[in-house]
Amino acid sequence: MPLSIASITVDCDDAARLAAFWGEVLHQPVDPGASREFATIGNSAEPRMSPGMMFLRVPDERPAKNSIHLDLATADYAAELSRLVAAGATKLTARDEYGIVWTTLADPEGNLFDVADESGEH
Repeated sequence: MPLSIASITVDCDDAARLAAFWGEVLHQPVDPGASREFATIGNSAEPRMSPGMMFLRVPDERPAKNSIHLDLATADYAAELSRLVAAGATKLTARDEYGIVWTTLADPEGNLFDVADESGEH
C-alpha cells in the first residue's frame, strides 16, 4: 500500500495560537480540543482539508531557517497579502523570478511561507 500525507505538522511553542493563525490563513476553523500543547485544523469542517495541519508544542528551539514550507497561490495577490499581515504574518521579501511573482512571509512563530500571484497581472 502506498504512503500518503496524513498531515502537515508544525513544531511550535503555542499550538492553539499558531493553529488559529493558520486557520485564518486557510479559512479553516481550529478543530475542537485545541490547547497550547496540541491543535489541528482541517479535520472538523466539511469538506475536510487534505492534508490537514497539526501543531505540536515542542521544547526544542529551531536551529535555522525551515527547509520545507508552504507555497500558497492566489489571483487576489495584494488583498491576500494585506489580509495575512493583518492576521499576524510578517512580510519578508518580494520576488519576481522564474516567471513567478511571490512574497515570502513568516507566521507568528517565524515559520516561513510563500504566497504567489497567479493572476498573471505582473
